[in-house]
Amino acid sequence: MKYKKEQCIWVLLRIFLGWIFLWSFFDKLFGWGFSTAKDKAWILGNSPTSGFLQFGTHGPFSPIYQSLAGSAIVEWLFMLGLLLIGLALILGIGVKIAGYSGALMMLLMWSALLPPEHNPILDEHIIYLFVLLGLTIVKSGQWFGLGKLWANTRIVKKYQILE
Repeated sequence: MKYKKEQCIWVLLRIFLGWIFLWSFFDKLFGWGFSTAKDKAWILGNSPTSGFLQFGTHGPFSPIYQSLAGSAIVEWLFMLGLLLIGLALILGIGVKIAGYSGALMMLLMWSALLPPEHNPILDEHIIYLFVLLGLTIVKSGQWFGLGKLWANTRIVKKYQILE
């Protein structure tokens, strides 16, 4: 099957962004030493979110985020989000719900850091947000992935948000 150049770009964006989410999940889970120190791994009983929420947030919404630090529900939602969004994007299944969920996560992370460090309005979270929305619009899971097979399942035909 021959792909157009635009399709190849969207496929690469989908897979690479999926890898960013999946890598973040594993780094926080096991403490591989990239953004999470080995002794701060989630499997060792540490919180994957409390350090950032308590000490890394700033701006008008920081009191809200700081109040969420240490919440088990927030930790599980964040980690499951990283894992499921990453897997969905890499495999090309559930790209629509993964794209919307990932865009919401990026919006929340952007709002936790207002104003951004290097620009008064934009940072990488907003760029990722728009790429994630683009992935849903162009149906990027249909190319070089399991998206076509996934879209033909009974549950996806019934609940198209799962596409």
